[in-house]
Amino acid sequence: MNFGVALPYLSAREIAELAYLAEEHGWDGAFVGDAIWTVDPIVSLSAAAMRTQRIRLGVMVVPVPLRKPWKIASESAALDHLSGGRLTLALATGAVWMGWQAFPDAVTDTRLRAEMLDETIDILTQLYAGQPFDYDGRHYHLKLTALDPQYYPPRPVQQPRIPLWVVGAWPRPKSMRRALKCDGVLPVKSGANGQFAALTPAEVAEVKAYIEANRAAQTPFDIVIEGSTAGLDAVERQARLAALRDAGATWWIEGLWGATFEEAAEHIRKGAPTI
Repeated sequence: MNFGVALPYLSAREIAELAYLAEEHGWDGAFVGDAIWTVDPIVSLSAAAMRTQRIRLGVMVVPVPLRKPWKIASESAALDHLSGGRLTLALATGAVWMGWQAFPDAVTDTRLRAEMLDETIDILTQLYAGQPFDYDGRHYHLKLTALDPQYYPPRPVQQPRIPLWVVGAWPRPKSMRRALKCDGVLPVKSGANGQFAALTPAEVAEVKAYIEANRAAQTPFDIVIEGSTAGLDAVERQARLAALRDAGATWWIEGLWGATFEEAAEHIRKGAPTI
């Protein structure tokens, strides 16, 4: 199991410093959020890439209805080169409650956003390959066969593509089928109040079994669990993480979303968990 930190919404300079601390203290990944209006995550991770050598860097998650697929491809490929092939992109339909009401032109319809996510996954995969193709979707249209290849940006370092994770609502069939097209899933489930709830180890094992039974590709696949171990003692923390690892989780992402810079730095300096 790999261990990462989801960093607070801070300045690019502070994100770079926290990513450096995470690398120095044994963490495997540093991830930043995205939103409809926020400090740009690609800029923040570019700063982090210049301060680190080993740690994996990622956006968790890109609200794809707010970004054109070719813009995501251009920025992420540039960052993949800058970091030496250490970028991961997690994709989702977006959290409309995070300020979307302030931007009336944003697409908020659930079905339409899901369609845009599906098309974005397909388009990114082809753009990263750097070969001519045409695409005629409902929301996006490309005719790269009409574009001189001299204008193509370099392909990412990571091939056949930058790893794509996607949020998957367990056990909804359509959402989980989308995950099969990607390189990892952040599984979530709806709680009794309509909010997302954490999966139990038994449910993580069900997700793993579903992926193994239905995914055709033989490339590595991550099951990514994000949460918080705050308030747990060392024994409780180890037991919780070990149970998730044994169920099939490949990443634990410690959520530090609401922390100040000082609080996040203090947590990171304690070091990555060992189980």
